[in-house]
Amino acid sequence: MQYCIKYDGKGRLRVRCGQFAFSEKEGYGIAQMLKEEKYILDVISSHQNGGLLITYADGARQQVLEKIKAIEKAHIKPVEPSDEDLSRKTDSAFQQSLVCIAVRHGLTKWLLPAPIRTAITLFKSVKYLKAGILSLLDMKLNVSVLDGVAIGASLCQRYFDTASSIMFLLSISDLLEDYTKKRTKDALTSSLAIHIDKVWLVKEESDILVPLASIRQGDCIKIRTGSMIPVDGVIIEGEAMINEASMTGEPLAVRKAEGAFVYAGTVIEEGCAVINVKAVNNETRINKIVKMIDQSEALKAEVQGKAEKLADSIVPFSFATALATYLVTRNMTKALSVLMVDYSCAIKLSTPISVISAMREASCHQIMVKGGKYLEAFAQADTIVFDKTGTLTEACPRVAKVIGCNGFTRKGVLRIAACLEEHFPHSVAKAIVKQAQSEGLNHEEEHTEVEYVVAHGIASMIHGQKALIGSEHFIFEDEKIPFSEEEKRIVEENRNGCSIIYLAIGGKLAGFIGIDDPARKEAKKMIADMKKEGVKHIIMLTGDSQNAAEAVSKALGITEYRSQVLPEEKANIIEELKKEGKKVIMVGDGVNDSPALSVADVSVAMKDASDIAREVADVTLLSGNLEELVILRRLSKLLMHRISWNYKFILTFNTSLLLLGLAGVITPATSAFCHNVSTMAISAASMRPCLK
Repeated sequence: MQYCIKYDGKGRLRVRCGQFAFSEKEGYGIAQMLKEEKYILDVISSHQNGGLLITYADGARQQVLEKIKAIEKAHIKPVEPSDEDLSRKTDSAFQQSLVCIAVRHGLTKWLLPAPIRTAITLFKSVKYLKAGILSLLDMKLNVSVLDGVAIGASLCQRYFDTASSIMFLLSISDLLEDYTKKRTKDALTSSLAIHIDKVWLVKEESDILVPLASIRQGDCIKIRTGSMIPVDGVIIEGEAMINEASMTGEPLAVRKAEGAFVYAGTVIEEGCAVINVKAVNNETRINKIVKMIDQSEALKAEVQGKAEKLADSIVPFSFATALATYLVTRNMTKALSVLMVDYSCAIKLSTPISVISAMREASCHQIMVKGGKYLEAFAQADTIVFDKTGTLTEACPRVAKVIGCNGFTRKGVLRIAACLEEHFPHSVAKAIVKQAQSEGLNHEEEHTEVEYVVAHGIASMIHGQKALIGSEHFIFEDEKIPFSEEEKRIVEENRNGCSIIYLAIGGKLAGFIGIDDPARKEAKKMIADMKKEGVKHIIMLTGDSQNAAEAVSKALGITEYRSQVLPEEKANIIEELKKEGKKVIMVGDGVNDSPALSVADVSVAMKDASDIAREVADVTLLSGNLEELVILRRLSKLLMHRISWNYKFILTFNTSLLLLGLAGVITPATSAFCHNVSTMAISAASMRPCLK
């Protein structure tokens, strides 16, 4: 690829390949190719001029130039923009629009003669006057009416410059609101996107694990408990309870059997289904999500909803004050000065901007928040409940020990366990499969259909014998597998603080696997910091044994914990805490955490959480670092403080303008100018980062 260097600084390089050198999607493809190299940190492409802005590691300048030169046109593949590319595109469009509005207003004001400026002002005013009239016809006395009356009154008083300034500031306000809404849609769409790489393709001989990208219309795939459905299709075999909250907003799972249509993005909570693929297209789902965001008020923070209601409720008082002023003074100038002071505009604009800016700031810290109301809930929470495995402990537990019993060898136990566990997205299952792979154990499927019993274990048939793998409660209490004193002694001698997974075949214990799941390095500090941030109650819930729970709690400084807890019990505990008046945060990662996540005031899923946990959760930690919880707590508290400060400032400043207008100290033009400038200033201030 031919290029010329336009900027060459330390760690940054801007090159230009010429206009029409590549298309927009090819530009994303080039960026993707370049970022495959470890020494290239970031790439921004611009198809308009064929430009590439490259950030690279120290000492890699020559390698970067050689890599660019080696790119051949035939090898460039057009790709869809990433979430980061979309954010950049949105930011660029906003900046261009803002500059255009400001330049156009300035040129109109300083270069055009007064008659032409007046004509332009009258033409622009039609939109605002029409909106006010339509609101009145709908029997609504809201901000649109106030804006229309303020502009109309200015025109009647021949304050054309005042009317033009009001409309200029309102247009910037509208642009800011559109921008923040677009940014929110992008962030929410990204957080709800399908994160599935492989699926089980149904073949006559056996099911095979294949990349999702290879699935085509007409293929049949098998989806099991806890997994997200990645396609649109029809169930042709089996039945399942499917959570369709992402599509319908309905939190309760619905039963789907043969012949039922299912959608991408929905999650199987219970059961197993074979789906005939009708469409492999994420766009359908994304469009539905965006439509849901447009139409739903549910994602707004409670304080944001209150602000919008308060803003509209203030409008009648503004009119009443202006009318009273005119009746008492018979001075239209003073009445108009009062009318120009609009508390509602600043309140209605600054609050959602504060909330959405905080959501964007959270995303910069690798925290994805699905709605403003969850930031508010996070700030108000006084209790946080943690799952243990994969949340407070390492995301990838390790197999510490494998012991065979009753004639079964160590390798045989590990191979069969991996064969059963590979179907389910849980950290312990992944650890067992990973250990088998590291030892080179071939675990081709020898079993029949696998049944997953949530929070208990897995059941199947191997060579005509029933195979079970799971917790002590599942194996010995639910399934009544004999557990001799000698076997108990062996387990205790080899436990060493590990969680134990038991394997039973043919009605007898075949062996057990000790899972070493050390606490995360940052967990202890995170818990101490959350206490400093005002979280009074920190609780750990786990399905593990008393010994494992006690060891982790002691290491992390957690004083309250409960062991051997079932999923429905976790949810019941959350409900009990809420009945006691506590505001509860629930943090989890597995299928078994989803009932508790769904009932908490605000729920948090870890980076590697199961599909259903991510779908149910209100917040997702994208880096998997628990210290992000402390960052989110501080951010949410600072957000609420900012909103409170904004209210006080708006009340004080606008009341001052009102009194000055009544006293005749300032004119309507000055009043309108000061009010609108203050509104824009506080809106701009609300976009600043909360965290220093």
